[in-house]
Amino acid sequence: MSVDLEFRDGAAIMTLNRPEALNALSFAILGEISRVFDKAAASKARVLLIRGAGEKAFCAGADIKELRHRDLMAQKQGAEFGQSVFARLPSLGMPSVALINGYAFGGGLELALACTFRLAVEKAKMGLPEIKLGLIPGYGGTQRLPRMIGEARALEMIMTGRTIDASEALQIGLVNQLYDGDPIDAGLRFSAGFIGYGLPALSFAHQAVIRAGDTTLKEGLQIEADLSTLAFQTADAEEGMAAFEEKRKPEFRDA
Repeated sequence: MSVDLEFRDGAAIMTLNRPEALNALSFAILGEISRVFDKAAASKARVLLIRGAGEKAFCAGADIKELRHRDLMAQKQGAEFGQSVFARLPSLGMPSVALINGYAFGGGLELALACTFRLAVEKAKMGLPEIKLGLIPGYGGTQRLPRMIGEARALEMIMTGRTIDASEALQIGLVNQLYDGDPIDAGLRFSAGFIGYGLPALSFAHQAVIRAGDTTLKEGLQIEADLSTLAFQTADAEEGMAAFEEKRKPEFRDA
C-alpha cells in the first residue's frame, strides 16, 4: 500500500508512503486516499493528520508520466476525480491537519489546501508550478488558494509558478504554524487546542467559515444562523452550557 493509516492518541494518521517518488500522486493513490478517508471517518478518531513519508517531501504533486497521452475526456475525468477526493476532507466529520515536512508542490499543495489546517517545517517548500508545464492546477488550487491568501497573491503564485518557503507561507496565511521535530508530535500538540471539543460544533464552525467564500455576506449570515441553530439542538451544547453554569469542565459526547 502507498497510503498508510494508523491511530494514536485520538488521531487518525494518514501517511503518503511513496518516498522514492517524493510521495507523488497517481490515480491509484488517489483511490487509496479516498479509502483511507472512509476508514478514518468510520473510526473514533477526532482529527486526521496527513503527512508524507521520508525526509524530503510531503507530496511533490501528480505523477506527470501518468498524465501524458490521455484524451480530452480522460483528462477532465482525472481532474474531477482528484477534486472529488480532496473535497471529501471538509465532510469527514473531523478536522484535518496537513504536516508539510518538505516539498509540497502541485497536487501535494492542493491536498494540503483542502485540509482544515496546515503546519510546516522551516525547510518546507511550496508552490503550484503547473504553469511551467503549460498547465494550470487541476485539483482545486485555483479555487482554494485565493480564498486562503487573496486573489493577488494567488495569481502571482499560480501564474509565475514560483516556489515559496515556509516563512513566507506563514506570513501570507498559507500555513498556520511552523514546527520542528517529529511531525506527528507537532500535529498532536496543535490538535490539542480543539480535539477536546464536540465534533458537531467543530464541523458546523468549519462549514460556516468555508461557505463564506461562496456567497454574499447576507446569505452567509443566514448560513451562520442556520448552523448556529443546529448547534443549539445538540446534546453537546446543552452539556457545554450546563458545565459553564456549574463551573466544571464539559464532557462532550459528539452528539
